[in-house]
Amino acid sequence: MSRKKKRAEKHKKYEITKGIFSVLEQNKNQSFNYKQIASKLGITDASGRNLLIKRLVQLKEKKKIEEVERGKYKAIPSQNYFTGIIDINVRGNAYVICDELENDVFIPANKFNKALHNDEVEVYVYPRRKGKKLEGEIMRVIKRAKTSFVGIVQMQKNFAFVVPTDLRMYTDIFVPKEKVGKAKDGDKVLVEINDWPDKADSPYGYVTEVLGKPGEHNTEIHAILAEYGLPYQFPLEVEHFANQLDTSISKKEIAKRRDMRKTLTFTIDPKDAKDFDDALSFEQLENGNYEIGIHIADVSHYVQPGTILDDEAYRRATSVYLVDRVVPMLPEVLSNKACSLRPHEEKYTFSAVFEMNDKAEVLKQWFGRTVTYSDERFAYEEAQHIIENRTNKIDDSVSIRGGEYEVDDTIVQAILKMDELAKKMRGERMRDGAISFDKIEVKFHLDQANDPVGVFFKEAKDANKLIEEFMLLANRKVAEFIGKRNPEPTFVYRIHDEPDEEKLMLLQGVISRFGYALNMKSKKTITSSLNNLLSEVQGKKEQNLVDTLAIRSMSKAVYTTENIGHYGLAFDYYTHFTSPIRRYPDVLVHRLLQHYLDKGESAKQESYEEMCRHSSDMESLAANAERDSIKYMQIRFMQDHQDEEFVGVISGVTEWGIYVEIIENKCEGMIRIREIKDDFYNFDEKQYALVGEESKNMYQLGDEVVVKVKSTDLIKRHLDFELLGKREEVYS
Repeated sequence: MSRKKKRAEKHKKYEITKGIFSVLEQNKNQSFNYKQIASKLGITDASGRNLLIKRLVQLKEKKKIEEVERGKYKAIPSQNYFTGIIDINVRGNAYVICDELENDVFIPANKFNKALHNDEVEVYVYPRRKGKKLEGEIMRVIKRAKTSFVGIVQMQKNFAFVVPTDLRMYTDIFVPKEKVGKAKDGDKVLVEINDWPDKADSPYGYVTEVLGKPGEHNTEIHAILAEYGLPYQFPLEVEHFANQLDTSISKKEIAKRRDMRKTLTFTIDPKDAKDFDDALSFEQLENGNYEIGIHIADVSHYVQPGTILDDEAYRRATSVYLVDRVVPMLPEVLSNKACSLRPHEEKYTFSAVFEMNDKAEVLKQWFGRTVTYSDERFAYEEAQHIIENRTNKIDDSVSIRGGEYEVDDTIVQAILKMDELAKKMRGERMRDGAISFDKIEVKFHLDQANDPVGVFFKEAKDANKLIEEFMLLANRKVAEFIGKRNPEPTFVYRIHDEPDEEKLMLLQGVISRFGYALNMKSKKTITSSLNNLLSEVQGKKEQNLVDTLAIRSMSKAVYTTENIGHYGLAFDYYTHFTSPIRRYPDVLVHRLLQHYLDKGESAKQESYEEMCRHSSDMESLAANAERDSIKYMQIRFMQDHQDEEFVGVISGVTEWGIYVEIIENKCEGMIRIREIKDDFYNFDEKQYALVGEESKNMYQLGDEVVVKVKSTDLIKRHLDFELLGKREEVYS
């Protein structure tokens, strides 16, 4: 028998074995004869039936299955069942990630058994073949990750199908005519799955919301939010509750607080900010030291546990910053008014006040509720102008007031001194092993119709870093104040684990292409070489690629009651105290801090841990929505540049194509492997490259190439490029 024929026989034997296990495992309490199994597997030929009978006998002899009566077989209770999360890719296959297994379990598309992306499932893992990857099939769905999907309505005479826009959702959704609501053919809608009958190919559902016509700006932005289950408006009863709150500043409440209204206080924020949740105060003491206050909006004064306002804030857990709007965690009456530390207004605040010396050392600290008055509001650009020019004159080019103006000298001196202290604190952090991620943010200039008319990059300068350092100081000192107590009470921490060594090795492989290297000898050398890398790539064509890959190599920061420190910041204790307008964990931190200042007992860890988990999950969803909104706007921007040539860097290489990021505007698109016509290309995983079969021509991660826009799809959020060639070849 030829080797090819042997291989075919072996494969057929394996497929029949897999089929036997599949039939018996799906019907654990039943027994089957070979005819019934053959019928279920669609085996009709004599040789197939003979092989089936032979395998049944062999499996019985090996005690893999049992013969409960003559010719009738049943599954033996097996250890091959595992619970995990199914990860379905856009190409139609999936893997189940199980904590108990070292490797992920491959699931072919015909073995999903109605499982959808991210569902918690029970998977049966087939007996492993030597040298082969784990393979299995889904036995049942334990818990759905989501039941709402965004899709396009396709109307028929008596029913409709909704075709999901998420490419990982492999089935359309059947909607009876009476459950379509006001949706019309071609509308983009939100549909809820409520049933999936055993014999139905598609799940059944009903339309819950009509989002609008595909491609329209508001439709697409609302669709992004809907895909992640994020709301874009408040329930009327929550708005009503918030509007009824007493937001006046009363003498009775002031008497319970430290009155800091006469202390010089100001805010520094983005020029388009509407909510100001932090302010700084500055006072030089008689002993030559400085008293610096970090004052945070006292959201917990208004958002009380057990109210519908608190329930809604917890459900959202975070504000969502999309490319053209903010979806706030709190209604406007709080986020932009009562809790916003607006200039020349008195506000209730929760403060961390420090006495510091010229070395930026904290000598004394105080935490508690205060009342403050903001003397001035600055944009980052204005504060930066003061720092760079050491002047009290604000130039018209940076002014947010519509003209030049002068700043009180005491505020100028306060900003300059705090900048000096911030630089010392930052230097200390870096020496302690903090990692300096200053990734460039892509922003769009939008016209009145929300069309992108330009791209600009947001860069952190001294004014941004001044605010950052004092916010980090408050967060760290609050966490230490609680965390160093004995016994340590329940508290909410922001933790960041050490990077995964495997991911660092992958990063090493990529950056070596550009002549960089990581020193993997110890934690200290890793941190030091990471910082050197991030510093060296600044301003270079590969900066965004290297920054992105370095961030991906890091663990994810999360909220938890179990403190392990924050690797990226090099802090043993860290929390989020400084943004309660936009982050629910900060509200929890304020409540717990006040509870312990009032000598309260330790709070219940289980309930706070659950709130931490929820907040981390919602933060992740919000980040995904924010990324999708940027991608959407990039595609809109590139629609108007279809005839132009762009130089880009290859930012990703896969078996189906290469991703290219345009250097001048950071827009990323894809070149499909089948569209590269000069050769037949194969994916070389080790070299992060596509390699031509005949020419051996290579397109590798980090290469500079020239591209043009081939096609744009706002609905699916796809940007496809046409490859014109390598930069040196096109422009030689």
